[in-house]
Amino acid sequence: MSIVDDEPAVAYDHPERHAMTQRVTWVSVLVNILLTGAQVVAGIVAHSQGLIADGLHSLSDLVCDFLVLFAAHHSKDPADESHPYGHARIETAASFALGAILALTGAGIIWSAGVKLQSLEDLPPVAPMALWTAIVALAAKEGLFRYMLQVGERLRSPMLISNAWHARSDAASSLVVAIGIVGNLLGYTFADSVAAVIVGFMIVRMGTVFAWEAVQELIDTGLSIDEVNSIRQVIVDTPGVSSLHELRTRRMAHRSLVDAHVCVEPRVSVSEGHRIAEMTRERVLESHSAVADVLVHVDVEDDLDHDLASHGLPDRDELVKHLAPAFVGLPAPEQVVLHYLGGRVEVEILLAAGMSTDSVVLARLEADVAAVLADLPQVGSLSLNQRLRTFVGSR
Repeated sequence: MSIVDDEPAVAYDHPERHAMTQRVTWVSVLVNILLTGAQVVAGIVAHSQGLIADGLHSLSDLVCDFLVLFAAHHSKDPADESHPYGHARIETAASFALGAILALTGAGIIWSAGVKLQSLEDLPPVAPMALWTAIVALAAKEGLFRYMLQVGERLRSPMLISNAWHARSDAASSLVVAIGIVGNLLGYTFADSVAAVIVGFMIVRMGTVFAWEAVQELIDTGLSIDEVNSIRQVIVDTPGVSSLHELRTRRMAHRSLVDAHVCVEPRVSVSEGHRIAEMTRERVLESHSAVADVLVHVDVEDDLDHDLASHGLPDRDELVKHLAPAFVGLPAPEQVVLHYLGGRVEVEILLAAGMSTDSVVLARLEADVAAVLADLPQVGSLSLNQRLRTFVGSR
């Protein structure tokens, strides 16, 4: 499922989003409190190491639920001076912590069960009560998984979806524990401890997956190829965009950020270039609901080629200083427009509106300006223009 292309049933900025996250997590907290107590007590009384391990798994769920509550509370905070992109990655950090807790819990269970397997003759038989407890835990965890996954998918929240699959791993571990208890009751003493080892490996694997996915986001891994291509197509189809030569993406919890370098016609005005950039940004945001923001950089040529070619070209102050002698005794230019293209500078001079239209004067001025700029071989072309009419106010 594509985070970029699929719109959640509840909008990202809808106030109900936080309430739903809180509600589903508190349900999980209640279920895990009950299961932890029941499994640990029943495991001790019934001499089931697998059931105790499953109880510890439920306890880790409880810790993770509180992490989710903490992250959900703070990730909704708006951007501020210290966090200009908002606080959404608190969810990512919580997912990493959740995965680390799972991996450590699973490793501890494996270690404990391995020690028990070395002295099977000292293990007491498992009582039938352990089996019934494991079956009840299995049903409760599977129901919790389905409920949490439904809400997580509606909200498009990786943190809630991760927590839901955490609950599914609990259900799977309860199934393994139940099978191990049945084996123990049938006379296979090692079965309960083997079940505990299997549960431990399941928990370690799930925790590693969650932690790795969080790390991928924290190191700014980009979106999938399909998602990037979809965004690319929207950008290149924007009117005014002639080409796209750099597109970067990264995830921000359940949203994503996009940076794009677009080329426009070299001689458009700054304001028109800005308008094209804003159109590009709006089109991407409208077509990809999970994109939180788009930064569009406007270029006239490919960045690398342009930067290399324009290195050492004169800047505006230097050019205006060279032009000043040509306008001695004449009104100063109304505007000087510079185009840095192809490793040269193109100069457009807009003469003052009240300046003489005498062709002889204009020809002499053009010759004087050309002579002044002859000292600058980087200047590729020169044009003199005069405003013919000025519209003032509304028409």
